[in-house]
Amino acid sequence: MEIIVKGRNAEVSDRFREHVEDKLQKIEQFAPRAQRVDVEVTHEPNPAQAETSERIEITMRDKGPVIRAEAASSDRYSALDLAMGKLIERLRRVRDRRKEHPRRIDVAEPLTLTPEDVNPPAPKPQETNEPRVPTAPGKAVETQLGDSPVVVRQKLYEAEPMSVDQALYEMELVGHPFYLFIDKETKQPCAVYHRHGWTYGVIRLDAQVG
Repeated sequence: MEIIVKGRNAEVSDRFREHVEDKLQKIEQFAPRAQRVDVEVTHEPNPAQAETSERIEITMRDKGPVIRAEAASSDRYSALDLAMGKLIERLRRVRDRRKEHPRRIDVAEPLTLTPEDVNPPAPKPQETNEPRVPTAPGKAVETQLGDSPVVVRQKLYEAEPMSVDQALYEMELVGHPFYLFIDKETKQPCAVYHRHGWTYGVIRLDAQVG
């Protein structure tokens, strides 16, 4: 399992890297097929946000869905513990679901936001009044609308149709409040999202191209 630790606005010491690698060994107990784990450390210098100044984002990739967890605290080590707790809980869900659905074969690479989407680096946009459209999967395009400070970021993802149940499952694993997908039954573009408590919503688009 490859472990990549990087900092954003933060220096990452060798001691902390070693601590992260020791902590992440536990992942193999729940995901023996894990291929790569990315850990991003972010420091917020604003004194007003001192209690959440250290943020840890963990993204795990294997042959199944991408699983992601993040947490923030005033202490980097505490943030790592919190993020690991969330990640392990999501890994348990994956393990339990595989036991309940051993023959399931419709698991697809999810439409998930990467750390770069949530906290993108300083953009170098092309000044134009019409946003450019990305043409290659995984490639992001950023454009600035004229002289305004508005920057539009677009990214193209590959998608395979899935059920609403699978979309909700994928959304929970990456810890996002919404999830985009193509409905396997109706072929409609859809989005599932959290409402309140244990209730969810589904937005469907009746796309007519012509």
